[in-house]
Parts: sequence; structure tokens; C-alpha cells
Amino acid sequence: MWGGEKVMKKEDKQIKAYMGEDTVFNGSLTFEGTVRIDGKFEGQVHTDDTLIVGETGHLMAEISAGTVICMGRVEGTIMASKKVEIHANSRVVGNVKSPALYIELGGILDGSCDMTGKESKIIPLVKTEEKEKKAATPSTKG
Repeated sequence: MWGGEKVMKKEDKQIKAYMGEDTVFNGSLTFEGTVRIDGKFEGQVHTDDTLIVGETGHLMAEISAGTVICMGRVEGTIMASKKVEIHANSRVVGNVKSPALYIELGGILDGSCDMTGKESKIIPLVKTEEKEKKAATPSTKG
């Protein structure tokens, strides 16, 4: 028809739930689709889809999501399977684990970022270096 496919794509990106600026929520949030939080939230968030933290949003949470878009404040761990976006005037205090990270000028990440995907890639290299150091140490004494 007249752009029927475009309409379907727009509907997929629409916000499924919204927590307003004066909302305070403690607990666990699990959802499908896109959810925007402009209020205060404390607890856990689990989704394979998108979490948007609005300009007035303040989350103190352990977040596991597909995509996290932060325009407000997040305190806690963010684990994203797709990407994390930290926009200008926003602040993330905590660790981020994601294959892709975008920080806009003025956005703050106060914590560490892990973009490796699998920890096993790092551990063997450290062990190999330690073995080489241990092997080199006895030969210099003798």
C-alpha cells in the first residue's frame, strides 16, 4: 500500500510504557519493546529491547538490556547486548558492559567499560605473560 511497511517500523519503535517525572518506583522491571523513565527508579531492569532514561530520569539499578539510551542519571551496572548511548548532560556512575558505547560531548561515564564480549580472550594473555616472567626469572639467577 502507501508506505505500510514504514508504518509498521514506526510502531515497533514507539514507547510501550512511560514513567513520568513525578513517578517513584522500587522493584524489578521486565518488559518487551521500548520503555522511557523520567522519574526515579530503584531496583533491577531486564529486557532484550530498549530502555530510555529521560532528562529528569534517575535510576539506581542493575540494568540488563538490549539498548540503553541515557539522557539523565544512572547509578549502577549497565549490561547491554547491543549498545549504550550516554547523551550530553547525562551521567552514568557505575560499570558498563556493551559491545558498542557512544558518549556525546558533555556526557559523563564515571566507572569502567568492558567492550570485549568474552572474558576468556583476556585471561589467557595475562597467564601467558606471567608464565614467561616466571620462566625468565629462574634462568637469570642461575
